[in-house]
Amino acid sequence: MNGTGVRTLTPRSMHVSTQTDTPVASALSIETNALNPIDESERKGTPRSLFWPWFAANVSIFAVSYGAFLFDFGVSFWQATIIAIAGIVISFLFCGFISLAGKRGSAPTLTLSRAAFGVQGNKLPSIIAWIITVGWETVLATLAVLATTTVLGTLGVDTGPVTKIIALIVVVVLIIGGGIFGFTLIMRMQTVITIVTGLLTIIYIALVFDKIDFAAVAAIPGGGIENIIGGFVFMMTGFGLGWVQAAADYSRYLPRNTSSRAVVSWTTFGSALAPVILVIFGLLLAGSSPALKDAIGNDPIGALASILPTWFLIPFAIVAVLGLIGGAVLDIYSSGLALLSAGLRVPRWVAALIDGILMVLGTIYVVFFSADFFGPFQAFLITLGVPIAAWCGIFLADMTLRRKDYADADLFRSKGRYGAVNWASLITLIVGTAVGWGLVFNAYGPEWVKWQGYLLDALQLGGREGTWGGANLGVLVALVIGYLGVLLFTRGAVRRQEELPVEAAKVGSE
Repeated sequence: MNGTGVRTLTPRSMHVSTQTDTPVASALSIETNALNPIDESERKGTPRSLFWPWFAANVSIFAVSYGAFLFDFGVSFWQATIIAIAGIVISFLFCGFISLAGKRGSAPTLTLSRAAFGVQGNKLPSIIAWIITVGWETVLATLAVLATTTVLGTLGVDTGPVTKIIALIVVVVLIIGGGIFGFTLIMRMQTVITIVTGLLTIIYIALVFDKIDFAAVAAIPGGGIENIIGGFVFMMTGFGLGWVQAAADYSRYLPRNTSSRAVVSWTTFGSALAPVILVIFGLLLAGSSPALKDAIGNDPIGALASILPTWFLIPFAIVAVLGLIGGAVLDIYSSGLALLSAGLRVPRWVAALIDGILMVLGTIYVVFFSADFFGPFQAFLITLGVPIAAWCGIFLADMTLRRKDYADADLFRSKGRYGAVNWASLITLIVGTAVGWGLVFNAYGPEWVKWQGYLLDALQLGGREGTWGGANLGVLVALVIGYLGVLLFTRGAVRRQEELPVEAAKVGSE
């Protein structure tokens, strides 16, 4: 339906990539909804229900490791605490705002993104979103395998290839299973994961609290403004900016008359609550022990097990793996939707399976062949964080300009009101990405990112190795370029779109 209540969706007309809107009978039924708007008969729940998937996806013990990562930017404990709170909350607030689009349009994020980029032009940001979500799946699956292997090794189990392969199989089955069955199973999985991981995480904090040396933490020297900005950007890319392209995928099932303020609040609160607590606790642990801080760089979660009593290692493995799976399940679900939005014409569950296979291959490479974690991880976050930040700015600005709900049918028609390609938005995305990559540089990253930072010399910011080289200004600049570019150049186009009458039309033709 649209803002006037006129029905604009004919389910039987959808081609294979959009699927049908047949109700999901149970958690073990494969969801058939994909890119299509959700039928009014399936829209249910309250904003409070958004707490469960977002909390479960972000309650991972991995967040504790960010405390060690954050100190690498040369900041003090108090600086890092402020950076962590601001970076996490602000970035997840973006997710909260984008969740409103799901309520207004009842379709996945990257279907609604067609309003800003055009039906065909949206394929470029869809590909970018697909890459980053598959990347995150791989990161989380890798950490789950490494954590399981480390805990078993501490208990005396052989940690050779066979153990790693078994751990990989268990992790992959859970992640891919959630991605294939879809929304209903994911929501139920996330509720269980939230309760179990929340309780066990509290126990973990209580058990290792005596490892904190407050004097050592307080003695860590502070850094300058460039160090603060670098840490702030890292927090944003590591948390909320990694989820913005999926933020409306779960709110799209809510009724249209749901409170907008509640949607934003519950999404932001559910997402940010656990990371804020865990990162600050990680700062206390990492600041107390340089040895632990260095160990986290190679095995972020396994290193955290080294300070535990033996009897809690198995519960720790459970909380670590479940927390990581909670995030990976949301990623594989959304990456499948992104792949469909990029143009692949297969059922949603097949897209999720394809992404799962790629996740397995990437995990095998990192677990068995990569010697370092933090360098490639930071390079991945910052490199893809730039175009995602530009897309986020564009999407938020487009939402800001729109006063009416999305015209569902036109999201699937190149000749509809949104057109085939919105060149203003695409050019803004490209310019924002190009400028952003020129202002980021990861000195500890692999060789494939050393080409970045080409504007640091031109703008006399001290070059790649200078103090501003690691500040990663490009992410913030890309976000601003995306937002302002759309506000300046598409306002008139949006107004003309919203003046057009809404026609009852079939969905499915592009």
